Amino acid sequence: MASNYTAKDITVLEGLEPVRKRPGMYIGGVGSTGLHHLVWETLDNSIDEAMNGHAKNIRVTLHKDGSSITIEDDGRGIPVDVHPKTNKSALEVIFTVLHAGGKFEAGNYKTAGGLHGVGASVVNALSRELVATVKRDGYQYQMSFKQGKPAGSLKKTGAARGTGTTVYFKPDPQIFPKVEFDPPIIRERLEIASYLHRGVKVIFEDETTGLKDVFQHEEGLVDYLEKIVAGKNAKPVHDAPFTLEKENGVKLEFVVQWTEATDEHLRSYVNGIPTGSGGTHENGLRAGLGKAVRNYIETHNLSPKGVTLTAEDIREGMTGVLSVFIQEPQFQGQTKDRLNNPEVLSAVDGLVRPGLEHWLNNNQSVAEAIVARIILSARAREASRAAQAEVVRKGPTAGRVNLPGKLADCTNPGSITSELFVVEGDSAGGSAKQGRDRARQAILPLRGKVLNTEGVSTAKVLENKELVDLVTALGCGVGKSFDIARMRYGKVIILADADSDGHHIATLLLTFIFRHLPQLITSGRVYLAQPPLYRIDIGKDTHWALDEQQKADIVKQAGRAHPEITRFKGLGEMMPKVLWETTLNPRTRRLLKVEIADQLVTDRVINELMGKDASARFRFIMDRAEDAVELDV
Repeated sequence: MASNYTAKDITVLEGLEPVRKRPGMYIGGVGSTGLHHLVWETLDNSIDEAMNGHAKNIRVTLHKDGSSITIEDDGRGIPVDVHPKTNKSALEVIFTVLHAGGKFEAGNYKTAGGLHGVGASVVNALSRELVATVKRDGYQYQMSFKQGKPAGSLKKTGAARGTGTTVYFKPDPQIFPKVEFDPPIIRERLEIASYLHRGVKVIFEDETTGLKDVFQHEEGLVDYLEKIVAGKNAKPVHDAPFTLEKENGVKLEFVVQWTEATDEHLRSYVNGIPTGSGGTHENGLRAGLGKAVRNYIETHNLSPKGVTLTAEDIREGMTGVLSVFIQEPQFQGQTKDRLNNPEVLSAVDGLVRPGLEHWLNNNQSVAEAIVARIILSARAREASRAAQAEVVRKGPTAGRVNLPGKLADCTNPGSITSELFVVEGDSAGGSAKQGRDRARQAILPLRGKVLNTEGVSTAKVLENKELVDLVTALGCGVGKSFDIARMRYGKVIILADADSDGHHIATLLLTFIFRHLPQLITSGRVYLAQPPLYRIDIGKDTHWALDEQQKADIVKQAGRAHPEITRFKGLGEMMPKVLWETTLNPRTRRLLKVEIADQLVTDRVINELMGKDASARFRFIMDRAEDAVELDV
């Protein structure tokens, strides 16, 4: 009853309690991404000192336990004097009060990544322990915190030379299920920071391995672009990249090079923070770039006959890095992966268009090579569209009969709860069809290993029957005709055997999705089923093990009991009821969600392991040969 709902039922969260209560609102989640976000928040404060000319050196140390970090800079040092409103030291206020910081007033920082005054206090709130050490005014000061609360007062620990801030923190295992930092992720972010801020020395010391990296790039974005192009193994269509460094309300740095790759690859940053979801700065760049290229083509009468150039044709094969610095960035959410400032669009457009157009007109041989690449893209797109139309034309006429004959569809396709299981082999497909929930789960068996689509055009993909069946079942199209609104299922789940052949088939399918249907991954629609490899019966109890390690753990826990172990040769061996209980039932199954933590690293790994260049795979195998404990051959 309404009378039972009174003022005493209203909870007021004070201090940093809201952060600990709902950490996802501040860091996006408590998984690996959220855990590393604590590092980025702390690092951004040091970067802000560097980008405003106050720091030249940043050191990040991952300690031996793998779960604690120290970040040090030689900036001005956080103020330690008493704050007039709170009667506490400024350092304590910054680490214990949300929306407190030195970036609200224009005079303190010309540009900064963190403007909400939330970062330091959020890191503190979600840490089991945090120690802030400051050097300034000839002394060193230190203050400790536990779970966001002061563990003592600010102490003057002695005389000190120079200035700077050092923050040690250990994330709280009560908040994060797994507190274990990933050194490659941190190393990649620090290297990128050194590219974005020319001349700043960034040091990463990984005590878990004893390795130390020093990053410093005097050429900045040009060096970064060279690394990206080399990592993608993409052949440039012109030598020197286009570089632009201008300021007009927005300080802009941009480098771009067209390559023979079939995708567009743009990395963008705002005040040193990566904006993976783009925003108005990317929109302005694309607008200015498109206008400049079109103006050049029209001025020099280079328009092709029989094909219309689209904005996507102009950007195909384009690899670029965009870095903008603005005074008042408006980010979407605290995780800051999208820029919303409307005025930035026209500012970036106004800088890029004349700059690129002038460069094209003064480098006509380079410009003509780029235009030839664009025309080639347009003709390939037309050929792809024609090939797809041919596939549709050859199929049955309309409605549900257009679906592949071997697809066992569910009765409720189109709903967000519906699932398509892409299954390895007809025998496994038969078990899955019998064991599934017919209302929500569709089964598409594939015969053997599908085409390796790394470096393969869409037109070539559409010649492969298994992949055409998959695209047709999904209903969302492929390549440039992709439309996620037409997607027939809420989830796409790859269900392959738990052996090396199954892993290979899953890898081939993931390569196809990553290259030709990447929006399925970015929208969180792709999963890997986790069928068991072993059934272990101990008395009346039955256990399921995904791999050798889990089998060993279960057997060890059995003690003196004698387990009966069955190894499944494939999914087809499983009875439909067993497959339902272990792999299909949403209440008991285990799914792995496919996510892209770093687009560049993922692109490079797929290119090396699935591409035509066998030498990259050879190096990979030889470098890791000693790590191979057991091979399934």
